[in-house]
Amino acid sequence: MKSLGSIRRSFAPWNDPEAKPYISFERVTKRFGDFTAVNDLSLDIYEREFFALLGASGCGKSTLLRMLAGFEEPTSGRILLEGQDLRGIPPYRRPVNMMFQSYALFPHMTVEANIAFGLKQDGMSKADIASRVAEMLKLVKLEQFAKRKPHQLSGGQRQRVALARSVAKRPKVLLLDEPLGALDKKLREETQFELMDLQQELGLTFVVVTHDQEEAMTMADRIAIMDKGQVMQVATPAEVYEAPSSRFVADFVGNVNMLEGTVAERSDNAATITGASGARIRVENAGEATEGSSVAFAIRPEKIKVSSKPPADGATNVMEGEIWDLAYLGDMTVYHVKLSDGQVVKASALNSARTMDDPLSWHDRAWISFAPDAGVVLTR
Repeated sequence: MKSLGSIRRSFAPWNDPEAKPYISFERVTKRFGDFTAVNDLSLDIYEREFFALLGASGCGKSTLLRMLAGFEEPTSGRILLEGQDLRGIPPYRRPVNMMFQSYALFPHMTVEANIAFGLKQDGMSKADIASRVAEMLKLVKLEQFAKRKPHQLSGGQRQRVALARSVAKRPKVLLLDEPLGALDKKLREETQFELMDLQQELGLTFVVVTHDQEEAMTMADRIAIMDKGQVMQVATPAEVYEAPSSRFVADFVGNVNMLEGTVAERSDNAATITGASGARIRVENAGEATEGSSVAFAIRPEKIKVSSKPPADGATNVMEGEIWDLAYLGDMTVYHVKLSDGQVVKASALNSARTMDDPLSWHDRAWISFAPDAGVVLTR
């Protein structure tokens, strides 16, 4: 089987102007009384894509999934699957299946009976059901647990039974609502990679709802960041992290330092940003920021270097401060450096050696520095 890494590197239909979306949300709005759960949202998802809807509770991501499944109808707008408008088509007639966080397994049925349930409802022959169930058990590596009941399985095994039941009917699209939420951290991490491999093997389109950033970043080809019923940015995990489109996205995904300031000078793409304390930040790419405008400079902690001595002459973007707090996390150390204007900047350093060459402790003077291309300028 082709390696997952090479598949994910080459898979990018959204960059192909000739590619047609597999699923389209066209100006979809969903209201519940006076509350607007989804607000004039448009979004395209491509065939065989592992797509994640990421956001805090109440942002509208589960409502979007339920509308695609057919459990809710849009108040306005259209949802298309392969060009077909899904309005009015009941859930059981849509070529999609949904896997819930609770798994919703039948407690009185065995593993194989749970997997076979939907196939029986569809009137499949006994021989075909037996063949399909055996195929699904092999796929999720549960052949030896076929005769067990759900209560005799671990959380991870129950999750795989629910997954096997969801894909047994061979839907075109599999919808997953917080699929790993009930698992412990270690098992959740292992299952993320199992889901990715399974999705590639089956060749299905997966749409997953999650509030777990790490989960979305690990599994998805692309992520839609949602807030208050709207999509704030749709991009690959790397683009969302390295090139957020707004303060909200930068702050929502991962750890970030947000340095507010004004564009003092602009030359071609480069610019100089002046902070409230007079600190000057040189950036290589100021994006759409204009001279005199107020902007935020967003920079991730791992892009910042911390030292006990001033950097060598010629270093750019150097600021002096005090170690206000620190945390040793084993693989890395996180420093909170308080600058002269009172802002606390977070920086992280990998502990690549057993002993530290430049040890820093609480209340030590420290200097932070970063390259002109280490962060991103945000205008909204």
